Amino acid sequence: MKRILPWALALGAIAGAVGIGYYFYQQKAAEPPAKAGKGGGRGGGAQVPVVAVPATTADVGVQLEGLGTVTPIATVTVRSRVEGQLMRLHFKEGDTVRYGDLLAEIDPRAAQVQLATAEGQLARDQALLTNAQVDLERYQLLFKQDSIARQQLDTQEALVRQYQATVKIDQASIENARLQLTYSRVTAPIGGRLGLRQVDVGNIVRAGDANGMVVITQLQPITVIFTIPEDSVPAVMRKLKSGEKMPVNAFDRAGKVQLATGMLITVDNQIDPATGTVKLKAQFANEDMSLFANQFVNVRMLVDTKVGATVVPTAAVQRGTPGTFVYAVDKDTKVVSIRRVRLGPVQGEQVAIEDGIQPGTLVVVDGADKLREGAVVEMVVRDTSPPKEVRRKRGEKGGGGEKGGGGEKGAEAQKTFEKMSPEERLKRWQDLNARIDKGEFGEEIKKLPEEERKLKMRELRGSKKQ
Repeated sequence: MKRILPWALALGAIAGAVGIGYYFYQQKAAEPPAKAGKGGGRGGGAQVPVVAVPATTADVGVQLEGLGTVTPIATVTVRSRVEGQLMRLHFKEGDTVRYGDLLAEIDPRAAQVQLATAEGQLARDQALLTNAQVDLERYQLLFKQDSIARQQLDTQEALVRQYQATVKIDQASIENARLQLTYSRVTAPIGGRLGLRQVDVGNIVRAGDANGMVVITQLQPITVIFTIPEDSVPAVMRKLKSGEKMPVNAFDRAGKVQLATGMLITVDNQIDPATGTVKLKAQFANEDMSLFANQFVNVRMLVDTKVGATVVPTAAVQRGTPGTFVYAVDKDTKVVSIRRVRLGPVQGEQVAIEDGIQPGTLVVVDGADKLREGAVVEMVVRDTSPPKEVRRKRGEKGGGGEKGGGGEKGAEAQKTFEKMSPEERLKRWQDLNARIDKGEFGEEIKKLPEEERKLKMRELRGSKKQ
């Protein structure tokens, strides 16, 4: 009996626990299901705040990108053609010169002495020639009178021809001396920008000097040599054969600031087997001297334009297990769905969508890291209003808020901005961003990233209204 009692107590405890569990299970099953209004979809919880914009339609350029090096059309090392002492320099380092401008003068006295010597020899030989010609006329008359032998006449004729040849040699010597005298004045063989001088006044310069006097680099116009993959060559060659001009844009090392715009002029005749790329050459006017010899640039060349493509901001594109996708938001239910998309060409902050969504589809551009299929979102608007400190200064300048001139205008502008839809605000910023890229607000703001640009523009607006 003592052995059975513990087993009976254990079985009773187990039966009691099972009954209590079954009771709570029935109570849970009897509760109504949670509504999806604020439950965040299947998983419950709060709505996820996101920023979403509609997909739009635009013309998108198909661009090829490559790495390039700025290459001058011509680079010349200026050297002396004669040996002598450098007397004067007529340029400053960094000057821009034209073809034929005087750069330096070398001691001309040696060439002047050679010229004087050659001119004296010519005068002497011309006198000998004149005397020989007079004797020849006399011998010809005597020969007609049968007073001299034929051999004597032939000898005199040969002597005249000898003196004529000597006179020609003297004339060539004079021209050579004059040429050496000209070479003592060193002129620019091409137009371009001068580098650092390689020799100082007073030194002896020679034609064989390795460094020369100075280097001239032609910068206007200038070319950029860049590479593209071999798979892109057929499309480029078709454009070249048809005679179409292909615009090429050069960007800085970061690929954000556009430096210059030019045209493609030629393609190399072979593909590099080591890299699978081909070299292309584009020419730029470089009027503002933004391109420098041997500068590294990022090149973008427009090959084609897709008309009426569906575009979304690049921030909307996500990459993960499904591949490339976007989070699409239903306008009525605010429920998120994953849409796999096929990307097309990228243009600035916009990317074309080949397949997956249609124009007008709301896509999430901010807050996507907390989303999943079926989640319910809350649409929010990015705060693009000026900082509180700037708004306070505007009110002080305007005479105390709404009644002041500046404060009244600022309040009206703020109300107008608040009435805009997220799409209108995004379009407004894109237009303003394009004006910044054109340089309307200065060169410094062009180099800033997007968020810093916004901050700078708010400061500029605040300073104007003050």
